[in-house]
Amino acid sequence: MLHTKSKRINWVDQLKGFSIILVVYGHNLPFIDIYIESFRIPLFFFIAGFFHPKSTTFSTIKKRAKQILIPYFLWSFMLFLFWFFIGRNYGDSASLNLSVLKNFLGLFYAQGGNEYMNWGITMWFLPAIFLSFLIFSFVRKLAAIKHQIIVTLVLIGLGFLIPKVLKMHLMWSLDVSMVALFFYAFGFFIKDFLFKNKAIKYEPSFLFFLFIFYIILAINFADNVDMYRSKYGNEFLFLLNASVGISFWVLFFRKLKKIKFLTFFGKNTIPVLALHIRALTVIKLFLILFWTSKSFDFNELEKIILVILQLLIIYPVILFINKKAPILNGKIKVLATRS
Repeated sequence: MLHTKSKRINWVDQLKGFSIILVVYGHNLPFIDIYIESFRIPLFFFIAGFFHPKSTTFSTIKKRAKQILIPYFLWSFMLFLFWFFIGRNYGDSASLNLSVLKNFLGLFYAQGGNEYMNWGITMWFLPAIFLSFLIFSFVRKLAAIKHQIIVTLVLIGLGFLIPKVLKMHLMWSLDVSMVALFFYAFGFFIKDFLFKNKAIKYEPSFLFFLFIFYIILAINFADNVDMYRSKYGNEFLFLLNASVGISFWVLFFRKLKKIKFLTFFGKNTIPVLALHIRALTVIKLFLILFWTSKSFDFNELEKIILVILQLLIIYPVILFINKKAPILNGKIKVLATRS
């Protein structure tokens, strides 16, 4: 969810905007959720790989921690306080009899589903992507590219194997971060080609990737993918399916002209990740107050409308954050120094 200080690349921002909107839409449980889950989270790791530094020092690690982990802990603590004082007493949370201590520990564990993160399960992604950055940084210290590739593949294999053997979720979704190295490294190694080469025959590529994507999806559709819970179905088909889906949307957004709302949300993914569930809470509260007979069994059109309303609620909050508290968006103020 990061970007460099250099000139922004418009299609990347739009791709990020599309990805975070899919996160919002996917958490409203649409009928195409299986399709979305098959590539949504891998796409984020792929984009993050674009901006992995060519060389990593303690300074770059410290900077990345400020951009990812500080927003994670700030948002998570605020979400926990909301849950502690209000959220746990209403809706599904009220019937789960959840431990306050475990949910507090979940701030640091960053895994474990409702038992540890009922206050904001979606926040798991930030520590996980930081771990992928950190692991890949150490892999890149190896001198030979072939050794980097071998070690990366071994780590990916371990990421698939660990949850099967240990039957548990690792802190900060370490096993997921290892699997995600496949997409992170993919983004890193292909970035120069994508950023520098414009001569790609788009239309045939669209048709080819779209066709292959749906064939693979049809084969693997019964195994709903959920990276957070280390659920991949057939591991090979998962990697292939997600890669084809990523390739299709990358090619699509390289061709697409600038769409301002996608660019805006692509530049502000962290607040959307943190707030979209709470925005849905606000909408449901409004429905309870003014449509008391309204159930929350939304149809597909209503789910799309919900996404629009959630983004509209979050929009002014993002403007306020960027002006008054940019660290909540992973943005670090650089203080001018006197010469």
